[in-house]
Amino acid sequence: MPTNTITLNNGVELPAIGLGVFQTPPDATTAAVEEALRVGYRHVDTAAAYMNERGVGEGIRRSGIARDEVFIETKVWISDYGYDATLHAFDKGAGKLGVDQLDLLILHQPLSSSFDRTLDAYRALEKLLADGKVRAIGVSNFMPEHLDRLLTETSVVPAVNQIELHPYFQQAVLQQVHAEQGILTQAWSPIGGITSYRDAEKSTFDDPTLLEIAGQYGKSAAQVMLRWHLQQGRSVIPKSTKPARIAENFDVFDFELTTEQLAAIDGLDTGVRGGPDPDSITLETFGREIPEA
Repeated sequence: MPTNTITLNNGVELPAIGLGVFQTPPDATTAAVEEALRVGYRHVDTAAAYMNERGVGEGIRRSGIARDEVFIETKVWISDYGYDATLHAFDKGAGKLGVDQLDLLILHQPLSSSFDRTLDAYRALEKLLADGKVRAIGVSNFMPEHLDRLLTETSVVPAVNQIELHPYFQQAVLQQVHAEQGILTQAWSPIGGITSYRDAEKSTFDDPTLLEIAGQYGKSAAQVMLRWHLQQGRSVIPKSTKPARIAENFDVFDFELTTEQLAAIDGLDTGVRGGPDPDSITLETFGREIPEA
């Protein structure tokens, strides 16, 4: 069975399951983080653009868990790309989280319309890594062409690329690039939550194949999907504010899917993205000021 940690390409240990807090209101974030840490999570994924980094920090403090036992991951938004701006973005994020060092800092989008600015932002991450202000750096929503240019024009191979990945959208070509370059695939919407509101007629939670496998283990479809990710070596960051669901999503280390079951889930890929095309994210349409505090 897979362990509950993954070793990144620079030797840093990442807890394989993290709590995601995308779209979690600030006033609910603290309680969700505190509950997740009580259950056993030791990894929280947030972002400047979520506007809830302060709630994450407060939840960690209230949990009573030592800072060095919790892996904190956050993201720089496109409005703060550029070398100096990204260095300052670290200060803003760390300040809201109430920490001196981040475990993983990643760029939230490739910003294809201004990739030179993206490269400058990544070079700032390299500086933060060299200075010990972050333990690992990475990217999110980068496609193969973005990674090709990044790897050509910068020095540090990203430790992580966080991408949309669930049984209905698996991005096999991108995953292969990750494997070749030593980049960890980290799945956002790992249980296909995005499918439940983008296409109510076709949700992973109601998929017959997943439900059949789940019934064999007395587990939920969500737990089967998380197990599928873990057995294939991916990091996952399921999100919930409900204590029962937070606990359920973490309870996936006591069963193992067969080779045939993994293959059956692999066969569910539709190739249809649920979230936005990364190339559609521009400053004109998605730029937003990230507050200082």
